Amino acid sequence: MRIMGLDLGSKTVGVAVSDSLLLTAQGVEIIRRKEENKLRQTLARIEELILEYEVEELVLGLPKNMNATEGTRAELTYEFKEKLERRTGLPVYMWDERLTTVEADRTMIEAGIRREHRKEYVDKIAATFILQGYLDRRNMEQKGRAE
Repeated sequence: MRIMGLDLGSKTVGVAVSDSLLLTAQGVEIIRRKEENKLRQTLARIEELILEYEVEELVLGLPKNMNATEGTRAELTYEFKEKLERRTGLPVYMWDERLTTVEADRTMIEAGIRREHRKEYVDKIAATFILQGYLDRRNMEQKGRAE
């Protein structure tokens, strides 16, 4: 079993997948979208990746405002969640993604990636942080139940 993390943007979807032990997240790819409202090809690619990596759960980044309120982007994300659940039949969990893009940018700066190249990677790295946060909490909760 693996879990897939997704970072939904207006033009891209960052994709990350866990290892089979559900301990670590690795960035897989960035799906480029032609138009924000056209999701058929995006959903089809996600389905292909689900089959390829034998994914059984999805984690979708929820874009909250810094004061924890939810705006228009969050509404679009909930709509995308419903489409994912209908199309894949898999459970989709929401994960607060505040500061994941900032963290992804910081990681790229530390890695020496030039500013003009960062856009190529930011969504995939953000998806990795979303999924890793979810995995860490999930594992911590399971460890707490076992004690």
